[in-house]
Formats: sequence, structure tokens, C-alpha cells
Amino acid sequence: METTPTTDIRYQQARKRVEEIKGFYTHLVIYLVVNAFLFAIDLIGGGNWWFYWPLLGWGIAVAIHGAVTFGVEGPFGKRWEERKLRELMEDDHQLHGV
Repeated sequence: METTPTTDIRYQQARKRVEEIKGFYTHLVIYLVVNAFLFAIDLIGGGNWWFYWPLLGWGIAVAIHGAVTFGVEGPFGKRWEERKLRELMEDDHQLHGV
């Protein structure tokens, strides 16, 4: 199978996307395992119920990671990036007459 620059770029983009998704799921699994362990420590230690603080704080981070990974973009998300790249490339094209 012959590759073209377009297929190489698409492959690299797909590979990057898979790595982003894999990173989120890895983060989620570590979050669940560590917080289950913290809950067990809290339960064995008499149940002062402090485990929910790391659960809550880290849970917010996991939620943000998920939102970024699966499509909730901020003002400078991928669409903005692509739009800005096209804009700069057009400006460069017009400036240099290429």
C-alpha cells in the first residue's frame, strides 16, 4: 500500500486522537483504583471520612480531562486552532504571493 502525504497526516492525527483517549481512560482507572484504596484506608482507620476530599478534587480534574478529550472545547480549542492556522497560512500566502 502506497502512502501519500495526506494519508500520513491523517494517520498521525488518528494516532494522536487514540493516545488522547487512551490517556483519559488511564487517568480514570488510576483515579478509581487509588480512591477505592483511600476509601478502604479510611474505613479501616475508623471512618473519619476524609477520603471524599481527594475523591472530589481529583474527580474535578478527571471530569475536565474527559470534557477536553471528548469534545467540550474552551475558547481556544481545536476549531479555533484550525481556523487560526488557515488564517495565518492565507495571510502568508497573500503576503508572499505564493
